[in-house]
Amino acid sequence: MLIYNVTVGVDKDIEAEWVHWMKTEHIPDVLLTKKFATARLYKVMTAEEGDSVSYACQYFANSIGDVQAYLDEFAPALREEGQKKFGNKQAAFRTLLQEV
Repeated sequence: MLIYNVTVGVDKDIEAEWVHWMKTEHIPDVLLTKKFATARLYKVMTAEEGDSVSYACQYFANSIGDVQAYLDEFAPALREEGQKKFGNKQAAFRTLLQEV
């Protein structure tokens, strides 16, 4: 099992709207690509700094091929949607984790 982890710093003034969008639009859209079996969204409890809060969204994949296909075929457009909606009020970094 592989986990594609996206950690996002979100400005507190858009936090509720961002969480709602993630749960009702973005995560469902990512899962519709059929490249991930499931996803989970977590609030990072140790990373609050000033006007922002962090979340980690974990997408569970069966193979590196599925992750790579997602990154090549779907990620650019889905990232662009978030950028258009929230601009510089969010910042993300991504990691790929392998279960051991």
